[in-house]
Amino acid sequence: MEQSGTSALLQGAVQDLASDVVSALRGGDHVRMSGTETMDDVEAGLTLAAVRVLGADALLPHVLFPTPPAPDVLAVFRRTVEAFPPRPDAAPTVQWSHWAMRRTLLRLGMPADGPPVGPGDTEPDAGWLEDATWQMMTHQLAVLAPLAVPGEDSGVARAARRRPVDLARGFVRAVRRRDWQQAAGAGRWLTLIDGVPDTLGLETGLDFVELMGGTDPRVALQVQAARVVRAAGALV
Repeated sequence: MEQSGTSALLQGAVQDLASDVVSALRGGDHVRMSGTETMDDVEAGLTLAAVRVLGADALLPHVLFPTPPAPDVLAVFRRTVEAFPPRPDAAPTVQWSHWAMRRTLLRLGMPADGPPVGPGDTEPDAGWLEDATWQMMTHQLAVLAPLAVPGEDSGVARAARRRPVDLARGFVRAVRRRDWQQAAGAGRWLTLIDGVPDTLGLETGLDFVELMGGTDPRVALQVQAARVVRAAGALV
């Protein structure tokens, strides 16, 4: 019962943080997040865990617009990165998510403690995406949607750019399966890469995904991120 209650609290914290990110993406505002210094241990733990679940997307508005985050927000994000280093045997998605968070800190001028992250640093391996089926690739890319940021090159982004048709197939499959989070994450990648079939109707598809995603702010976050990226591309 205690574990179930903790899971529910974490889910609520993630939803609240995602809602705040969506609001900031829609209004070009700052992400709001209380500093953990004034929280008790439970609240602080939930805050850090929620940031870890959203990953680099927790600061996405400040990357896309860009605007400097409040010092408290940046401090919580950095503390999360330092508190949850991936184990050596961690899954590739976990390693890439951590890498993306460290890259976000670097973009915002506040690198985390530990080995530096920069152009000369070794990325996690992305070879597992090369041989993945289009279904598995779509699933993994949706999990790694926080890496779908304009101007950010990575092994994951290069893998996505090489397989736009497969990713489009995965987007359609996710919609048919009513997996709105996967569809939204795949749609965000499709907004960023070239070679997407015009017949996909991506913009309409994303509107549908957002509608069917209902009140899930994590779906709305991915759809709104895709719209910001699309709008920025139209201005170039």
